This record gives sequence, structure tokens and C-alpha cells, in this order.
Amino acid sequence: MTETHLLSLMTIYDLLYKAFGPRYWWPAESRLEVIVGAVLTQGVAWRNVEKAINNLKNTGNMDFKALLHLDEDTLSNLIHSTGYHRQKARKLKTLLTWINSRFEGDLDRMFNNPTAALRKELLNLWGIGPETADSILLYAGGHPVFVVDAYTRRILSRLGMVHEEIEYQELQSYFHRHLPPQPELYNEYHALLVKLGAEHCKKQRPGCGECPLKAGCRYGYVEENLNRRENR
Repeated sequence: MTETHLLSLMTIYDLLYKAFGPRYWWPAESRLEVIVGAVLTQGVAWRNVEKAINNLKNTGNMDFKALLHLDEDTLSNLIHSTGYHRQKARKLKTLLTWINSRFEGDLDRMFNNPTAALRKELLNLWGIGPETADSILLYAGGHPVFVVDAYTRRILSRLGMVHEEIEYQELQSYFHRHLPPQPELYNEYHALLVKLGAEHCKKQRPGCGECPLKAGCRYGYVEENLNRRENR
């Protein structure tokens, strides 16, 4: 077994990219769609978000002014598939109202602000947490911020690189310290981790046998030995 601490972040990236190829994430036709998706995907599978986004598109509401003036009840019904749809409708309205009042609805103007200052403002909005704010900054704005999610924490903790209870900011800082500040790299890396987490590094009954990181994974090594004992 390869010593876990020798598996650098760039080595992990290279192994995942070789195994999965480019992920073409975030799947959206516009920056507004990315922003909407970042809010809707909170705590729900992406397939449910796609249903909601299609509803918005099919009704002509995937447009900044249309969404801004849409009443919350109608918006809530359109995004019903995403769970907690009333809260998410309110979150979207809060976010869009802020963009309209702060930047006159101009996303170019919004994203031209310094990363740290814009992130702070986003986090001050109701319903916008670190993962949502960073998804907006990275995927819609091209800012060099690494998005951390449950997959990221689970994978790196199983590799033995971080503690499983590590805080969001600390884990994000870990990536920022060990990777060049390149939005394209952060984009692809996060998408690759999501792919790995969804297909192999699952919370329950992970598929360690086909995992591209198996050779350097402490957790996978233990799982493999347990399976061998059970199959004797």
C-alpha cells in the first residue's frame, strides 16, 4: 500500500482526471442559471434541480428580471422538486433582490469585485452559506475559490489527509495552500471529487475495489482486508 501522506493533491487530481476525464461542470447555459442552481442544489440530488431549472426555462422565467418580479408562491411551485422549495424560493428572491439593488442586476459588475469582499457580502445574505457562495463565485464568476462539500471532506479524511470533522474554511484553506489559484483547476477538481464520491466513495458501502485512489487510500486498504476475511 502506498503511504497516504505521499499522495499529494495534484497526484489525486491527475489520477481522477485520468480515470474520469473532464466533467464539463457546472452544466448551465448562463451565469444566472449557475447562480439559481447553486441555491437549488442545497441538500438535494442534481436530477431534482434539473427538473426545477427546466420548469423555469419552459415558463420563460430563467431570466433575471422575470425571476426578480416573480412572486414567491409561483417560484416555489416551479422549483417544488428541489425540496424545501418555499425556503429556496425566499433565498433566491433575497439573492436576486440584493444583486439588483447592489449591482443593478449587472452580473459583470458584480463579479468584477474583489473575491474576498464579494464573498463576505454573499455570506451576509440569508440562506447563503459557504458552499453556495463559493459555487457562485467559482462557477458563475470565475473567482479562484475552492468549493468544499461533503464529498470533499469524506474523500480526504478517508485518504488520511485531514480529520473527518474538519471545518469548511480549514479544508478550503488546505486546498488553497497546496494548489495554484487557478479557477479552471478548482472547477475541474471539485467536479472530479463529486464524481468519485457519487460513484465510489459513498457514505455507506463504498465501492473501493474500482476506486482510482485505492492504492493510496487508508480506508480502502482496510475495507479490502475486511472483505477478504469475510469471503474466506
